Amino acid sequence: MVSKSFESRENQKEYWGSKLNQRLSFLTEKGFEPGKIAKDVTVRKLRAKLRETGSRLKTIASKEKKVKEMARIKAEKAAAPKEEKGKKKKEAGKTTEKSKRQQKKSKKQANKSKE
Repeated sequence: MVSKSFESRENQKEYWGSKLNQRLSFLTEKGFEPGKIAKDVTVRKLRAKLRETGSRLKTIASKEKKVKEMARIKAEKAAAPKEEKGKKKKEAGKTTEKSKRQQKKSKKQANKSKE
């Protein structure tokens, strides 16, 4: 399983960095040219591991930052005074008018009762 903790990823970065330095020193002792060293398969893999670990560290840091920001926002909302919602009061002066449907229905019933 992939490690999601910042500390373990930093340890991995140090590990891959030391492995890369060992490989580079080994190849320079052997007398390889810098162009040849850059093309070495092991060196390329180690550099890829370093890049991957670095990007994961950035991602973990951004997630931690986002979590802290969300916690701050939540705390601000909890600390803010709650606004009481007022209940809607019916206006006493207005008479309630029937909808068109209700008007038609009552008109129809009135016509039936006349017949």
